[in-house]
Amino acid sequence: MSEDVIEFYPQGVCSQAMVIKIEDGIIKDAKIFGGCMGNTQGVAILSKNRPVEEVIKLLEGIQCGDKGTSCPDQFAKGLKEYLKKKEAQKVAQ
Repeated sequence: MSEDVIEFYPQGVCSQAMVIKIEDGIIKDAKIFGGCMGNTQGVAILSKNRPVEEVIKLLEGIQCGDKGTSCPDQFAKGLKEYLKKKEAQKVAQ
């Protein structure tokens, strides 16, 4: 079993930090600090037990007002960064 805990610091939104636990490509837990509590709790709960790639597809590109991004979009960006790092680790081995 492969387990990772990632910390992501979103840009351009109200949330300040995201901590996501991933086991074998499945999101097992997520905590979002700051931002609109109902929205960020919803993103965290709805992402649980879903594959990373599925959550990225669902959340990527969601906008909040005229910010050009949103907390869900930033969550997806954090997951994409995680996948890039995992791929780079595979290539390096």
